[in-house]
Amino acid sequence: MRHRPAYPVPTAWFAALAAASGLALFAWPGRSWVALAAVEAVLLVVLLVDAAACVAPRRIDVHRELDESVTLGEEAVLTWLIDNRSPRRSRVTVTDALWPSLMAERRRVTATLAGGARLRAKTSLRPTRRGRFPLRDVTVRVEGPLRLVSRQATRAVEGGLRVMPAYPSREEVQRRIRVPRVLEVGLRSIRTSGGGTEFDQLRDYRPDDEFRRIDWPATVRLQRPIVKQYRAERNQNIVLLLDNGRVMAGTVGGVPRVEHAMDAVLGVVQTATKLGDRVGMLAFDRQVRSIVVPTNGKSQLGRAAEAMYLLDPDYSESAYQVAFNYATARFRRRSLFIVLTDLVESAVEQALLPAIPIITRRHLVVIAAVQDPAVTEWAAGGSHEWPSEAFREAAAVNALHQRARATARLRAAGALVVDAAPGRLAVELVDTYLEVKASGRL
Repeated sequence: MRHRPAYPVPTAWFAALAAASGLALFAWPGRSWVALAAVEAVLLVVLLVDAAACVAPRRIDVHRELDESVTLGEEAVLTWLIDNRSPRRSRVTVTDALWPSLMAERRRVTATLAGGARLRAKTSLRPTRRGRFPLRDVTVRVEGPLRLVSRQATRAVEGGLRVMPAYPSREEVQRRIRVPRVLEVGLRSIRTSGGGTEFDQLRDYRPDDEFRRIDWPATVRLQRPIVKQYRAERNQNIVLLLDNGRVMAGTVGGVPRVEHAMDAVLGVVQTATKLGDRVGMLAFDRQVRSIVVPTNGKSQLGRAAEAMYLLDPDYSESAYQVAFNYATARFRRRSLFIVLTDLVESAVEQALLPAIPIITRRHLVVIAAVQDPAVTEWAAGGSHEWPSEAFREAAAVNALHQRARATARLRAAGALVVDAAPGRLAVELVDTYLEVKASGRL
Protein backbone atom coordinates (compact mmCIF):
# COMPACT_ATOMS: atom_id res chain seq x y z
CA MET A 1 0.00 0.00 0.00
CA ARG A 2 1.23 3.49 -0.83
CA HIS A 3 1.54 5.73 2.25
CA ARG A 4 0.86 9.43 1.98
CA PRO A 5 3.31 11.78 3.72
CA ALA A 6 2.27 12.45 7.33
CA TYR A 7 3.33 16.03 7.95
CA PRO A 8 4.00 17.15 11.55
CA VAL A 9 1.26 19.20 13.16
CA PRO A 10 1.56 21.13 16.47
CA THR A 11 -0.46 19.62 19.30
CA ALA A 12 -2.54 21.26 21.98
CA TRP A 13 0.44 20.93 24.29
CA PHE A 14 2.52 23.19 22.02
CA ALA A 15 -0.31 25.72 21.81
CA ALA A 16 -0.58 25.75 25.60
CA LEU A 17 3.19 26.19 25.96
CA ALA A 18 3.23 29.08 23.46
CA ALA A 19 0.33 30.75 25.23
CA ALA A 20 1.97 30.33 28.64
CA SER A 21 5.26 31.81 27.40
CA GLY A 22 3.44 34.79 25.89
CA LEU A 23 1.57 35.47 29.13
CA ALA A 24 4.82 35.21 31.08
CA LEU A 25 6.51 37.77 28.81
CA PHE A 26 3.51 40.06 29.04
CA ALA A 27 3.60 39.91 32.86
CA TRP A 28 7.39 40.40 33.02
CA PRO A 29 8.17 44.04 33.98
CA GLY A 30 11.10 44.40 31.60
CA ARG A 31 9.25 43.82 28.30
CA SER A 32 11.53 43.40 25.30
CA TRP A 33 11.03 42.41 21.67
CA VAL A 34 14.37 40.68 21.80
CA ALA A 35 13.19 38.46 24.66
CA LEU A 36 10.01 37.65 22.77
CA ALA A 37 11.95 36.73 19.65
CA ALA A 38 14.34 34.59 21.67
CA VAL A 39 11.51 32.69 23.34
CA GLU A 40 9.76 32.12 20.01
CA ALA A 41 13.02 30.92 18.48
CA VAL A 42 13.52 28.46 21.31
CA LEU A 43 9.96 27.18 20.89
CA LEU A 44 10.51 26.74 17.17
CA VAL A 45 13.73 24.82 17.73
CA VAL A 46 12.05 22.57 20.30
CA LEU A 47 9.18 22.03 17.87
CA LEU A 48 11.55 21.01 15.07
CA VAL A 49 13.50 18.69 17.35
CA ASP A 50 10.29 16.99 18.50
CA ALA A 51 9.11 16.69 14.88
CA ALA A 52 12.42 15.11 13.84
CA ALA A 53 12.18 12.61 16.70
CA CYS A 54 8.54 11.75 16.01
CA VAL A 55 8.09 8.26 14.53
CA ALA A 56 6.37 8.14 11.14
CA PRO A 57 2.85 6.58 11.25
CA ARG A 58 3.88 4.11 8.53
CA ARG A 59 6.18 2.48 11.11
CA ILE A 60 3.11 1.55 13.15
CA ASP A 61 1.30 -1.56 11.90
CA VAL A 62 -2.36 -2.14 12.76
CA HIS A 63 -4.36 -5.35 12.24
CA ARG A 64 -7.81 -6.45 13.33
CA GLU A 65 -8.96 -9.73 14.84
CA LEU A 66 -12.73 -10.19 14.58
CA ASP A 67 -15.16 -13.04 13.98
CA GLU A 68 -16.71 -13.05 10.52
CA SER A 69 -20.26 -12.98 11.88
CA VAL A 70 -22.28 -12.32 15.02
CA THR A 71 -25.95 -12.75 15.86
CA LEU A 72 -27.97 -9.58 16.31
CA GLY A 73 -28.29 -8.86 20.03
CA GLU A 74 -25.14 -10.73 20.95
CA GLU A 75 -21.70 -9.31 21.67
CA ALA A 76 -18.63 -9.51 19.46
CA VAL A 77 -15.06 -8.71 20.47
CA LEU A 78 -12.81 -6.70 18.18
CA THR A 79 -9.07 -6.87 18.86
CA TRP A 80 -6.52 -4.42 17.46
CA LEU A 81 -2.94 -5.62 17.09
CA ILE A 82 -0.67 -2.58 17.13
CA ASP A 83 3.04 -3.09 16.32
CA ASN A 84 5.73 -0.46 16.69
CA ARG A 85 8.32 -1.32 14.03
CA SER A 86 10.45 1.65 15.04
CA PRO A 87 13.31 1.27 17.55
CA ARG A 88 12.10 4.38 19.35
CA ARG A 89 9.48 4.72 22.07
CA SER A 90 6.25 6.23 20.71
CA ARG A 91 2.94 7.45 21.99
CA VAL A 92 0.35 6.12 19.54
CA THR A 93 -3.37 6.73 19.10
CA VAL A 94 -5.31 4.40 16.78
CA THR A 95 -8.87 5.32 15.74
CA ASP A 96 -11.02 2.83 13.85
CA ALA A 97 -13.85 4.07 11.59
CA LEU A 98 -16.46 1.67 12.99
CA TRP A 99 -20.12 1.88 11.94
CA PRO A 100 -22.28 3.69 14.55
CA SER A 101 -24.86 0.86 14.54
CA LEU A 102 -22.17 -1.56 15.75
CA MET A 103 -22.37 0.27 19.10
CA ALA A 104 -18.68 -0.13 19.86
CA GLU A 105 -17.62 0.30 23.48
CA ARG A 106 -14.79 2.44 22.15
CA ARG A 107 -13.34 3.31 18.74
CA ARG A 108 -9.97 4.64 19.84
CA VAL A 109 -7.01 3.32 21.79
CA THR A 110 -4.03 5.34 23.04
CA ALA A 111 -0.85 3.77 24.38
CA THR A 112 2.89 4.31 24.70
CA LEU A 113 4.82 1.58 22.89
CA ALA A 114 8.48 0.79 23.33
CA GLY A 115 10.55 0.14 20.22
CA GLY A 116 9.56 -3.18 18.63
CA ALA A 117 6.68 -3.68 21.09
CA ARG A 118 3.21 -5.04 20.31
CA LEU A 119 -0.08 -4.08 21.94
CA ARG A 120 -3.36 -6.01 21.93
CA ALA A 121 -6.34 -3.77 22.62
CA LYS A 122 -9.98 -4.89 22.65
CA THR A 123 -13.41 -3.37 22.32
CA SER A 124 -16.87 -4.93 22.45
CA LEU A 125 -19.47 -4.56 19.69
CA ARG A 126 -23.23 -4.91 20.20
CA PRO A 127 -24.83 -4.41 16.76
CA THR A 128 -28.33 -2.93 16.63
CA ARG A 129 -29.25 -4.00 13.10
CA ARG A 130 -28.63 -6.80 10.63
CA GLY A 131 -26.45 -6.57 7.56
CA ARG A 132 -22.92 -6.55 6.20
CA PHE A 133 -20.58 -3.97 7.70
CA PRO A 134 -17.29 -3.56 5.81
CA LEU A 135 -14.45 -2.18 7.92
CA ARG A 136 -11.66 -0.27 6.25
CA ASP A 137 -10.17 3.03 7.42
CA VAL A 138 -7.91 3.21 10.45
CA THR A 139 -6.25 6.46 11.51
CA VAL A 140 -2.86 6.30 13.24
CA ARG A 141 -1.55 9.32 15.15
CA VAL A 142 1.96 9.37 16.64
CA GLU A 143 3.15 12.05 19.05
CA GLY A 144 6.73 13.18 19.41
CA PRO A 145 8.71 12.46 22.58
CA LEU A 146 7.89 15.91 23.96
CA ARG A 147 4.23 15.61 22.85
CA LEU A 148 4.48 18.98 21.06
CA VAL A 149 4.09 17.52 17.55
CA SER A 150 1.96 14.72 16.10
CA ARG A 151 1.96 13.00 12.74
CA GLN A 152 -1.23 11.39 11.48
CA ALA A 153 -2.16 9.13 8.58
CA THR A 154 -5.22 7.14 7.54
CA ARG A 155 -4.79 3.75 5.92
CA ALA A 156 -7.00 0.92 4.69
CA VAL A 157 -7.17 -2.17 6.92
CA GLU A 158 -9.64 -4.40 5.13
CA GLY A 159 -12.12 -6.39 7.19
CA GLY A 160 -15.81 -6.73 7.89
CA LEU A 161 -18.55 -8.13 10.07
CA ARG A 162 -21.81 -9.83 9.15
CA VAL A 163 -24.66 -9.37 11.61
CA MET A 164 -27.07 -12.31 11.39
CA PRO A 165 -30.77 -12.27 12.35
CA ALA A 166 -31.61 -12.36 16.04
CA TYR A 167 -32.71 -15.72 17.43
CA PRO A 168 -34.25 -14.90 20.83
CA SER A 169 -36.28 -18.12 20.91
CA ARG A 170 -33.19 -20.32 20.74
CA GLU A 171 -33.35 -21.53 24.35
CA GLU A 172 -37.07 -22.28 24.22
CA VAL A 173 -36.71 -24.22 20.97
CA GLN A 174 -33.69 -26.14 22.22
CA ARG A 175 -35.61 -27.04 25.38
CA ARG A 176 -38.23 -28.71 23.22
CA ILE A 177 -35.63 -30.53 21.16
CA ARG A 178 -33.91 -31.86 24.28
CA VAL A 179 -37.06 -33.67 25.46
CA PRO A 180 -36.40 -37.36 24.62
CA ARG A 181 -39.99 -38.15 23.66
CA VAL A 182 -40.06 -35.23 21.25
CA LEU A 183 -37.08 -36.76 19.48
CA GLU A 184 -38.94 -40.08 19.30
CA VAL A 185 -42.21 -39.00 17.75
CA GLY A 186 -42.49 -35.26 17.78
CA LEU A 187 -45.28 -35.05 20.37
CA ARG A 188 -47.51 -37.89 21.63
CA SER A 189 -47.96 -39.76 18.38
CA ILE A 190 -51.12 -41.18 16.88
CA ARG A 191 -50.71 -44.34 14.90
CA THR A 192 -52.74 -43.98 11.74
CA SER A 193 -52.97 -45.89 8.49
CA GLY A 194 -50.22 -44.55 6.28
CA GLY A 195 -49.30 -42.11 9.03
CA GLY A 196 -46.12 -40.18 9.42
CA THR A 197 -44.54 -42.32 12.16
CA GLU A 198 -42.16 -45.24 11.70
CA PHE A 199 -41.71 -48.25 13.95
CA ASP A 200 -38.45 -47.97 15.87
CA GLN A 201 -38.19 -50.70 18.53
CA LEU A 202 -39.89 -52.59 21.34
CA ARG A 203 -39.36 -51.51 24.93
CA ASP A 204 -40.81 -51.98 28.41
CA TYR A 205 -44.11 -50.36 29.23
CA ARG A 206 -44.05 -47.00 31.05
CA PRO A 207 -46.91 -45.55 33.12
CA ASP A 208 -47.59 -42.75 30.63
CA ASP A 209 -47.72 -45.04 27.57
CA GLU A 210 -50.99 -45.47 25.69
CA PHE A 211 -52.73 -48.81 26.13
CA ARG A 212 -53.17 -49.30 22.39
CA ARG A 213 -49.39 -49.25 21.86
CA ILE A 214 -48.92 -52.52 23.75
CA ASP A 215 -47.49 -55.31 21.61
CA TRP A 216 -49.43 -58.33 22.84
CA PRO A 217 -47.36 -61.11 21.22
CA ALA A 218 -44.17 -59.68 22.76
CA THR A 219 -45.95 -59.15 26.10
CA VAL A 220 -47.09 -62.80 26.23
CA ARG A 221 -43.67 -64.07 25.16
CA LEU A 222 -41.68 -62.02 27.74
CA GLN A 223 -44.34 -62.11 30.49
CA ARG A 224 -44.18 -58.34 31.03
CA PRO A 225 -45.84 -55.38 29.29
CA ILE A 226 -44.05 -54.44 26.09
CA VAL A 227 -44.95 -51.48 23.90
CA LYS A 228 -44.08 -50.46 20.36
CA GLN A 229 -41.95 -47.36 20.16
CA TYR A 230 -42.29 -45.17 17.12
CA ARG A 231 -40.09 -42.37 15.89
CA ALA A 232 -40.92 -39.49 13.66
CA GLU A 233 -40.63 -40.25 9.97
CA ARG A 234 -37.48 -38.68 8.61
CA ASN A 235 -36.61 -36.95 5.34
CA GLN A 236 -39.93 -35.16 5.11
CA ASN A 237 -39.89 -31.80 3.34
CA ILE A 238 -40.44 -28.48 5.11
CA VAL A 239 -40.41 -25.25 3.06
CA LEU A 240 -40.48 -21.84 4.76
CA LEU A 241 -41.81 -18.95 2.66
CA LEU A 242 -40.72 -15.67 4.24
CA ASP A 243 -42.72 -12.61 3.22
CA ASN A 244 -40.42 -9.59 2.97
CA GLY A 245 -43.00 -7.16 1.58
CA ARG A 246 -44.79 -4.08 2.85
CA VAL A 247 -46.94 -5.77 5.48
CA MET A 248 -43.80 -7.07 7.22
CA ALA A 249 -42.21 -3.63 7.65
CA GLY A 250 -44.49 -2.59 10.52
CA THR A 251 -43.16 -2.94 14.04
CA VAL A 252 -44.55 -5.05 16.88
CA GLY A 253 -43.02 -4.40 20.26
CA GLY A 254 -40.49 -2.07 18.66
CA VAL A 255 -39.25 -4.85 16.30
CA PRO A 256 -40.23 -5.17 12.61
CA ARG A 257 -42.56 -8.07 11.89
CA VAL A 258 -40.00 -9.58 9.55
CA GLU A 259 -37.58 -9.93 12.49
CA HIS A 260 -40.17 -11.97 14.43
CA ALA A 261 -40.64 -14.10 11.31
CA MET A 262 -36.88 -14.66 10.97
CA ASP A 263 -36.77 -15.88 14.57
CA ALA A 264 -39.51 -18.38 13.70
CA VAL A 265 -37.65 -19.49 10.56
CA LEU A 266 -34.54 -20.27 12.58
CA GLY A 267 -36.59 -22.15 15.20
CA VAL A 268 -38.26 -24.39 12.62
CA VAL A 269 -35.00 -25.00 10.75
CA GLN A 270 -33.20 -26.06 13.91
CA THR A 271 -36.03 -28.36 15.02
CA ALA A 272 -36.64 -29.93 11.62
CA THR A 273 -32.99 -30.70 10.95
CA LYS A 274 -32.66 -32.20 14.43
CA LEU A 275 -35.55 -34.54 13.63
CA GLY A 276 -33.97 -35.53 10.32
CA ASP A 277 -36.31 -33.62 8.03
CA ARG A 278 -35.24 -31.73 4.94
CA VAL A 279 -35.94 -28.03 5.38
CA GLY A 280 -35.56 -25.22 2.87
CA MET A 281 -36.49 -21.55 2.64
CA LEU A 282 -37.60 -18.98 0.11
CA ALA A 283 -37.72 -15.22 0.81
CA PHE A 284 -39.86 -13.02 -1.41
CA ASP A 285 -41.58 -9.67 -1.78
CA ARG A 286 -42.43 -8.42 -5.28
CA GLN A 287 -39.93 -11.02 -6.48
CA VAL A 288 -38.03 -13.99 -5.10
CA ARG A 289 -35.05 -12.65 -3.13
CA SER A 290 -33.24 -15.73 -1.86
CA ILE A 291 -33.64 -19.47 -1.71
CA VAL A 292 -32.17 -22.23 0.43
CA VAL A 293 -32.30 -25.74 -1.03
CA PRO A 294 -33.91 -28.28 1.37
CA THR A 295 -31.51 -30.51 3.25
CA ASN A 296 -31.19 -31.91 6.77
CA GLY A 297 -27.55 -31.06 7.31
CA LYS A 298 -26.32 -29.42 10.49
CA SER A 299 -25.17 -26.39 8.52
CA GLN A 300 -28.70 -25.60 7.32
CA LEU A 301 -29.32 -23.20 10.21
CA GLY A 302 -26.34 -21.13 9.13
CA ARG A 303 -27.47 -21.20 5.50
CA ALA A 304 -30.91 -19.90 6.47
CA ALA A 305 -29.39 -17.08 8.51
CA GLU A 306 -27.06 -16.29 5.61
CA ALA A 307 -30.03 -16.03 3.24
CA MET A 308 -31.88 -13.58 5.51
CA TYR A 309 -29.30 -11.28 7.04
CA LEU A 310 -29.21 -8.81 4.13
CA LEU A 311 -33.00 -8.61 3.69
CA ASP A 312 -34.75 -5.28 4.26
CA PRO A 313 -38.54 -5.10 3.86
CA ASP A 314 -39.58 -3.95 0.40
CA TYR A 315 -42.35 -1.34 0.59
CA SER A 316 -44.28 -2.81 -2.31
CA GLU A 317 -47.05 -5.41 -2.27
CA SER A 318 -45.87 -8.99 -2.00
CA ALA A 319 -46.31 -11.15 -5.11
CA TYR A 320 -47.69 -14.30 -3.49
CA GLN A 321 -48.59 -15.92 -6.81
CA VAL A 322 -45.09 -15.43 -8.18
CA ALA A 323 -43.53 -16.84 -5.01
CA PHE A 324 -45.93 -19.79 -4.75
CA ASN A 325 -45.55 -20.74 -8.43
CA TYR A 326 -41.79 -20.59 -8.08
CA ALA A 327 -41.90 -22.69 -4.89
CA THR A 328 -44.17 -25.40 -6.32
CA ALA A 329 -42.03 -25.62 -9.43
CA ARG A 330 -38.85 -25.90 -7.38
CA PHE A 331 -40.20 -28.16 -4.60
CA ARG A 332 -42.36 -30.77 -6.28
CA ARG A 333 -42.32 -33.30 -3.47
CA ARG A 334 -45.25 -33.04 -1.03
CA SER A 335 -44.11 -30.70 1.71
CA LEU A 336 -45.21 -28.68 4.67
CA PHE A 337 -45.29 -25.10 3.37
CA ILE A 338 -45.05 -22.50 6.14
CA VAL A 339 -45.86 -18.98 4.93
CA LEU A 340 -44.69 -16.27 7.32
CA THR A 341 -46.65 -13.09 6.62
CA ASP A 342 -49.23 -10.83 8.28
CA LEU A 343 -53.00 -11.23 8.50
CA VAL A 344 -54.03 -7.85 7.12
CA GLU A 345 -57.53 -8.49 5.76
CA SER A 346 -57.10 -6.45 2.60
CA ALA A 347 -53.80 -8.16 1.71
CA VAL A 348 -55.25 -11.59 2.54
CA GLU A 349 -58.36 -11.07 0.40
CA GLN A 350 -56.73 -9.38 -2.56
CA ALA A 351 -53.41 -11.23 -2.80
CA LEU A 352 -52.97 -14.20 -0.46
CA LEU A 353 -56.32 -16.00 -0.81
CA PRO A 354 -56.26 -16.05 -4.64
CA ALA A 355 -52.76 -17.55 -4.51
CA ILE A 356 -53.36 -20.12 -1.75
CA PRO A 357 -54.78 -22.85 -4.08
CA ILE A 358 -51.42 -22.97 -5.87
CA ILE A 359 -49.83 -24.59 -2.83
CA THR A 360 -52.81 -26.27 -1.11
CA ARG A 361 -53.43 -28.58 -4.09
CA ARG A 362 -50.44 -30.73 -3.24
CA HIS A 363 -48.93 -29.44 -0.01
CA LEU A 364 -49.96 -28.96 3.60
CA VAL A 365 -49.95 -25.21 4.32
CA VAL A 366 -49.45 -23.25 7.54
CA ILE A 367 -49.87 -19.46 7.62
CA ALA A 368 -47.95 -17.86 10.51
CA ALA A 369 -48.14 -14.28 11.74
CA VAL A 370 -47.33 -12.24 14.83
CA GLN A 371 -50.01 -10.36 16.76
CA ASP A 372 -49.72 -6.81 18.01
CA PRO A 373 -50.42 -6.83 21.78
CA ALA A 374 -50.94 -3.05 21.76
CA VAL A 375 -54.01 -3.48 19.52
CA THR A 376 -55.40 -6.14 21.86
CA GLU A 377 -54.82 -3.85 24.83
CA TRP A 378 -56.55 -0.92 23.12
CA ALA A 379 -59.49 -3.12 22.20
CA ALA A 380 -59.92 -4.16 25.85
CA GLY A 381 -61.22 -0.66 26.52
CA GLY A 382 -61.99 0.81 29.91
CA SER A 383 -62.70 4.36 30.99
CA HIS A 384 -61.93 7.02 28.41
CA GLU A 385 -60.63 10.41 29.41
CA TRP A 386 -60.37 11.75 25.86
CA PRO A 387 -62.54 11.19 22.77
CA SER A 388 -59.45 10.01 20.88
CA GLU A 389 -59.19 7.02 23.25
CA ALA A 390 -62.72 5.91 22.34
CA PHE A 391 -61.91 6.21 18.63
CA ARG A 392 -58.72 4.22 19.18
CA GLU A 393 -60.65 1.46 20.95
CA ALA A 394 -63.18 1.26 18.12
CA ALA A 395 -60.39 1.07 15.54
CA ALA A 396 -58.63 -1.66 17.54
CA VAL A 397 -61.82 -3.72 17.85
CA ASN A 398 -62.40 -3.39 14.11
CA ALA A 399 -58.80 -4.43 13.39
CA LEU A 400 -59.18 -7.56 15.54
CA HIS A 401 -62.44 -8.47 13.78
CA GLN A 402 -60.77 -8.06 10.40
CA ARG A 403 -57.90 -10.26 11.54
CA ALA A 404 -60.33 -12.92 12.75
CA ARG A 405 -62.17 -12.84 9.40
CA ALA A 406 -58.90 -13.19 7.50
CA THR A 407 -57.93 -16.15 9.71
CA ALA A 408 -61.29 -17.86 9.15
CA ARG A 409 -61.04 -17.45 5.38
CA LEU A 410 -57.54 -18.89 5.29
CA ARG A 411 -58.66 -21.91 7.32
CA ALA A 412 -61.64 -22.37 5.00
CA ALA A 413 -59.15 -22.36 2.11
CA GLY A 414 -57.39 -25.35 3.67
CA ALA A 415 -54.54 -23.72 5.59
CA LEU A 416 -53.60 -24.00 9.24
CA VAL A 417 -53.12 -20.61 10.90
CA VAL A 418 -50.74 -19.71 13.73
CA ASP A 419 -51.32 -16.20 15.07
CA ALA A 420 -49.00 -15.73 18.04
CA ALA A 421 -47.89 -12.99 20.40
CA PRO A 422 -44.40 -11.47 20.09
CA GLY A 423 -41.80 -13.84 21.46
CA ARG A 424 -44.14 -16.81 21.01
CA LEU A 425 -44.34 -17.13 17.24
CA ALA A 426 -41.28 -19.37 16.89
CA VAL A 427 -42.33 -21.64 19.76
CA GLU A 428 -45.95 -22.02 18.64
CA LEU A 429 -44.88 -22.62 15.06
CA VAL A 430 -42.46 -25.34 16.19
CA ASP A 431 -45.28 -26.90 18.23
CA THR A 432 -47.56 -26.84 15.18
CA TYR A 433 -44.87 -28.51 13.08
CA LEU A 434 -44.42 -31.22 15.72
CA GLU A 435 -48.18 -31.81 15.96
CA VAL A 436 -48.46 -32.11 12.18
CA LYS A 437 -45.54 -34.51 12.12
CA ALA A 438 -46.86 -36.63 14.99
CA SER A 439 -50.35 -36.89 13.51
CA GLY A 440 -49.02 -38.19 10.19
CA ARG A 441 -50.71 -35.47 8.11
CA LEU A 442 -47.52 -34.74 6.21
